[in-house]
Amino acid sequence: MVSPARLLPLIVAAALFMENMDATVIATSLPAIAADLGTDPIVLKLAFTTYLLSLTVFIPISGWCADRFGAKHIFRAAIAVFMLGSIACGYSQSLGGLIAARALQGLGGAMMVPVGRLIVLREVPKSQLVDALAWLTIPALIGPLVGPPIGGFITTYFDWRWIFWMNVPIGLLGIVVATRYLPEMLPEPVLPLDFRGFLLSSLGLSSLVFGFTIIGRDLLPIYGQVLLILFGAVCLALYVRHAATATNPILDLKLLRIPTFRAGVEGGSFYRIGVGAIPFLMPLMFQLGFGLSAFQSGLLSCWAAAGAIAMKFSASALLRRFGFRQLLIVNGVVSCLFIAAYGLLSAVTPFVLISLLLLTGGFLRSLQFTALNALTYSDIDRADTSNATTFYAVAQQFSLSAGVAVAAFVLEAVQAWRGEAVIAADDFSLAFFIVAGIAMLSVFQFTRLDANAGSSVIDRRKPAAPQTAVEGPVEL
Repeated sequence: MVSPARLLPLIVAAALFMENMDATVIATSLPAIAADLGTDPIVLKLAFTTYLLSLTVFIPISGWCADRFGAKHIFRAAIAVFMLGSIACGYSQSLGGLIAARALQGLGGAMMVPVGRLIVLREVPKSQLVDALAWLTIPALIGPLVGPPIGGFITTYFDWRWIFWMNVPIGLLGIVVATRYLPEMLPEPVLPLDFRGFLLSSLGLSSLVFGFTIIGRDLLPIYGQVLLILFGAVCLALYVRHAATATNPILDLKLLRIPTFRAGVEGGSFYRIGVGAIPFLMPLMFQLGFGLSAFQSGLLSCWAAAGAIAMKFSASALLRRFGFRQLLIVNGVVSCLFIAAYGLLSAVTPFVLISLLLLTGGFLRSLQFTALNALTYSDIDRADTSNATTFYAVAQQFSLSAGVAVAAFVLEAVQAWRGEAVIAADDFSLAFFIVAGIAMLSVFQFTRLDANAGSSVIDRRKPAAPQTAVEGPVEL
């Protein structure tokens, strides 16, 4: 019989793999989806940002829902919702339908993986917890590696809709296995949900990003776009005021008083805004700018994931050798230069050189994220871990969605300046330069760190070992 330390992580890992696959295959298929729906490929930024914003909005209440209604029930329901959202994406006949379906997927994703990880943490014996968590890294590593080629292959030789429908058998299997093997978990006593905080934060974050995303488009009149952004800003200001007096705020702003956590959130947000644009820009540049097929684009894109995997075997040793401050500064600068270098690529650049740039860039960015994630929690007390995890996850998803919005805005601005409706290869250069500059702003946050920041989680006496810590899905 398979032990719980092995079985439970594998069940959760299947859900994580489905989510990671879905996130990577859609990027490769954007031009094909846009052509089929009769819309501009850049407008499909809404499919990206809507999913990420849905995660941002609902992740904070995932733990509360698991305790209130039972983790097993919420986990199965989340898989079902994600699967239904995937089916709806495949049957979408308009941009609005696709956006609504992606929002439904985001709701499922926000509940699925966090609750699944919670099940593992609660049910696996502490003596086996490290090994159990290590298993959760497998889909996070494999998904971004195989997602682009699979998505490109399906889009090129079949139909883009199957990239969503292939989630159905995985989801059904996940529900069956979860029903049979996950232990029953009764609802637990919970504190009242900070509903006011949830409403203010979710409306504020989603209104801000959505408002910036639709700037220049006819989805709303210009005054409506401005009002939406102002509404979001007011909601966030009201939330800051609310969080100062709330007994159990849904996002605990007091955590920002911890220097390492503040650096991880603020510096990490700038960095993710820049990096979050890459999965959106790269497939569009390869296909619309260079004239490659979706399959060719996917084969090139997966090199970044390969670099991220290679990094896992050296991150611990590098952190022990250089420390957080030095590594985050130096690696941050170099990785941002690689992002800017993507803007120098052209249709005549050899595939070997492109692959090497993506491989190295993926290595550097994954190293930066690994260091950031470890630094962020280095000085967090055990009692504050849950609140810190929620806050950090929201900051992650918000900044990634903002990155897509910024990249799309730059492309649209360049198009408007040229007075042409068709995207040219040169249009992507400025976009990569700008997002690289935004990511570079993160370095200034790390210069304020103490030289020994995060030292509590680095044991310089131990020999180098592969990096197996679970920090969530691999960020490329």
